Amino acid sequence: MADTDSGEKAPRAAQRDLLDCTRGYTPLPGIPDEFLDSEGQPREVWTRFFDAFSTLTPGEIERRFASADQHMRDAGVTYRAPGDAADRSWPLSHLPLLIDEAEWKQISEGVAQRAELLEQILRDLYGEGRLIAEGALPAAAVAGSAEYLRSVCGVTPPGGHYLNLYAADIGRGPDGRWWVLNDRTQAPSGAGYALENRLVLSRALTNLYTSMNVERVAPFFEAFRDSLRAIADRDEPRIGVLTPGNSSETYSEHATLARYLGFLLVEGDDLAVSEDRLHVRTVAGLKRLDVLLRRVDSNFLDPLELDARSMLGVPGLIDVIRKGGVAVANMPGSGVMEARTLLGFLPSLSQRFFGEDLKMPHIATWWCGQKSARDEVLSRLDDMAIDGAYGPSVPGFPGRGPIVGSSLSKDERAQLVDAIGKRGIDYVGQEMVRLSTTPVWDNGHISPRPFVLRVFAAATPKGWTILPGGFCRIADKPDARAVSMGEGARAADVWVVSEKEVATSTLLPPSDAVRIRRIAGWVPSRAADNLFWLGRYLERAEATLRLVRALGGALREPGKGPSPMQPVIERIQRLLVAWGATSPSTRTKLATTAAQALQAKDKFGSALSLVRSAQRTATTLRERLSPDAWHVITGMVERLSEKAEDDEALLEAAEWTLQSLATFAGLAQENMNRAAGWRFLEMGRRVERAINTARFARQFADDKATAEDLDLLLTLVDCQITYRSRYMVGPVLAPVRDLVVLDSFNPRSVAFQIAALNEHIASLPSMREGGLIDPPHRCAVSLQAAMIAGEAESFDAKTLFSLEQDLLNLADAIGSHYFPHGSLALRPEKLTGFA
Repeated sequence: MADTDSGEKAPRAAQRDLLDCTRGYTPLPGIPDEFLDSEGQPREVWTRFFDAFSTLTPGEIERRFASADQHMRDAGVTYRAPGDAADRSWPLSHLPLLIDEAEWKQISEGVAQRAELLEQILRDLYGEGRLIAEGALPAAAVAGSAEYLRSVCGVTPPGGHYLNLYAADIGRGPDGRWWVLNDRTQAPSGAGYALENRLVLSRALTNLYTSMNVERVAPFFEAFRDSLRAIADRDEPRIGVLTPGNSSETYSEHATLARYLGFLLVEGDDLAVSEDRLHVRTVAGLKRLDVLLRRVDSNFLDPLELDARSMLGVPGLIDVIRKGGVAVANMPGSGVMEARTLLGFLPSLSQRFFGEDLKMPHIATWWCGQKSARDEVLSRLDDMAIDGAYGPSVPGFPGRGPIVGSSLSKDERAQLVDAIGKRGIDYVGQEMVRLSTTPVWDNGHISPRPFVLRVFAAATPKGWTILPGGFCRIADKPDARAVSMGEGARAADVWVVSEKEVATSTLLPPSDAVRIRRIAGWVPSRAADNLFWLGRYLERAEATLRLVRALGGALREPGKGPSPMQPVIERIQRLLVAWGATSPSTRTKLATTAAQALQAKDKFGSALSLVRSAQRTATTLRERLSPDAWHVITGMVERLSEKAEDDEALLEAAEWTLQSLATFAGLAQENMNRAAGWRFLEMGRRVERAINTARFARQFADDKATAEDLDLLLTLVDCQITYRSRYMVGPVLAPVRDLVVLDSFNPRSVAFQIAALNEHIASLPSMREGGLIDPPHRCAVSLQAAMIAGEAESFDAKTLFSLEQDLLNLADAIGSHYFPHGSLALRPEKLTGFA
C-alpha cells in the first residue's frame, strides 16, 4: 500500500523522525536544540506535545493554523519593524515554545533576583549615590547614558518602585543554561503581544493546550494591574497607558494592554498639567489621572525639562512627578539600566546587595571605558561582538545591532580600533553567542530556528511576580545571533507546562465583588475626535459609492445616441471631480471616472482613499472597537484594493462595499454602548450625511431640475420607495425637496440628521455656567428651527448652499468645542452663586 494511504498521520512521522535522529545525540542539522536535554535525549515536555500533536491530520493542522492567522488579521494585531512606514500583520509561529515546570522555576528565580538587583541600583543612583561614591560603579559608566536623568534625582516614586515592569531577554547557551542577553527597564514591550499569542494559539490548539496543563497568564496581569492601583493615592484610581501614537512600532500592543487591563489609552496631547496634578482632556473637561503606565522613552516625556523637541510628552510632567501628583511606571530615568556598560559590574553588585552570585548569568561583557577591559577587547577582537555602550547601534558604523570583529574589512577594523582607542567609553565587547533553536512548522515540516525569550517581572507588594511564559521571538535565518521583530522574524507563544492540572483564571472580578453601575462615562477628547472623524470618513465613502453606483446604469447599458440621462451623468462627474474623487480629464470616459472614484490611490476623495482614512483613524481606536467592526473596515480596504477586471467587477465591488458600510452602521447601532463615544461616532455620520444630502439636493433639485435629475436624487438618498408610495406620481420638484431636505420622518433627510445631532449634543455634558447652551448646541438648535419652519419651495440652490455652509460650520463648532488642544482644554465652569 502507498504511503499516502497508510493512515499514518504526518505529524507522527515527523515526531518519529525527530526521535530517531536524536538518539545518541550529536548536533545534527534539522534537530532543534530545545527538543533535546543536556544529555542529548528528547525532553519529556516535547514528547508529550508531539504525542498529542500527532493525532491531528495534515488537513486539520492546516485549518487550525489558517484560522489562527485569520484571527490575528481580523483582530488587527500588527507591528512595525524599524524603518517601516506601514503596519505588518503579526507573524505568529504555529508551534509554541515549551518549558517544563522545574526549568521555569529556575528561570523565574533568576529573573526575579535580577529585577530586584536593578531596582536596588536605581534606588541608589537616584538616591544616596553610595555606589559611585564608594567606587562600586564608575561615574562615567552611568553619566554617559542619556537615560540618566538628573531632574529626577532625589525623587522617591509613589509605591517605592523605580521598576514596576522589568523584562529580560534570555537565551539558552551551549551548556544548556539560560543566559541574559539584555535588560529591558525603560518601557518593556511584548507583554501585550504575548497575551495575543496566547489567546490565538490556545484557541487553535485547544485540546493540546488543555491536556498539556499550561500555566495561565491572567494571574500575572491581575497582579500587575492591582500593583498599579496600589501606588495611587485614592481608592478608585484612573490609570492610563501613555503611547507615542499609532505611528509607534508597537501601538497595537499598547491598545491590547489598555483593553485587557481596563486602562485608558492616551497620548501626550491627551494630557494636561493643572494644579500640580496630571489630567486627561475629555469632552467633559479635565479629569484627574492617577497612574501612568508609560510606553514613551523617558527623554520624550517632558519638553520643558527633558528633550525640548519632543511632541510625545506632557509639558510640566516631571514637576508633577516631583510633587507626587502622579505615579509613573516605570519611573523616568529607569532606562539607564539598559546600558551595556553596567553588565560587567552586576556580579559584584549582586554580592554587595544580596551576598550571592547571580542566579542567571549574562553574556560576558567588557566595557572599553576601563583600560584593562579595553586591552582585552582589542587583543581578542576577532572573537568579540562589538556593540554600543549606551544605544542600539555601534558609534561610527551604520545600522543597528552589534558588529562581529572577524567580519570587518581591514579598513573597518582599523577604524574601529582607532575609535575604541580614542573614546572607549562608547563601546563594549561581548562574547559571541550561539542562540538555541526551537521547532517551527514550515510547510508541513519541523525546522529549527534560533530564538530569544523575553521574560516579564512585575513589582507587587508581595515581591516580584513572573509572567509564566513570556514573549518568544524566532529568527528566520538558522545562523542568527540576535533576533528582533524585523523582516522574516516571527513570534511564538510560550507554554510553561505543569505536571498537575492548572486552574482556570481570569481578570474578571468574582461575581460577589461586582458593584452594579449604570454610567455613560466620559471619553477623552482625542478618542472622541477620532470617533467623530471615523463616522465622517465612512459617510463620505458611502456618498462616493452611491455616485459610482449611479453611473452603473450607463456603464451597463451604453446608448448609441443622445440620452436624456447625459446631463445627469455629467453632473455626477462634475460632483466627483469637485470631491477630489476623479480627475477632470476622465469626464469623457465614463468607465475611467467610475474606476478612479472607486479605487484611485492618489485621489483623496476616492472610496478607497476614504476607507483607508477610516482604517487609519480606527487604528487609534482599537481598544474601543469590536473585532467585528475592525474586520468590516479592513475587509473594505482589502476589497477596494483588488484590481477590478472589468466594469461589472467594479460595480460589484461598489455594491459589496456599500453593504459592508451598512453592516458597520448596524454593528454601531446594535452593539455599541450608548455612551459618549457612540454619540460622537453617530454625530460624525449625521453631520456628514446632512452635508452630503444638502449637496445632492443642490446639484439635482435646483429650480431647473428635470425628472431624470429628481429621480437620481431619490436614488442617491434611498427614497424611491417612500416617494412612490406617498405620492403615486412621477418625481415633482417640491415633494422631492420636502422629502429629501425637510421631512423629519425620513432617516436620510437633512432635517432628520439635524434632529439627531440636537439630541446627541443635548445629551453631552455642558461646560457653560448659568444654564447657557454650548456653541455647537446653539448652531444645531438654529438649524433645526430652520428645518421646522422651512417650506420646500424656498429651498432653491442658493438656500441649499447656505444650508450646506451652516452644516460645515456646525461640524467645526463641534470640533473646536469638544476636541480642544493646549490651553483651550479647561475644566468645566462651576456655579458659585446661590439660587
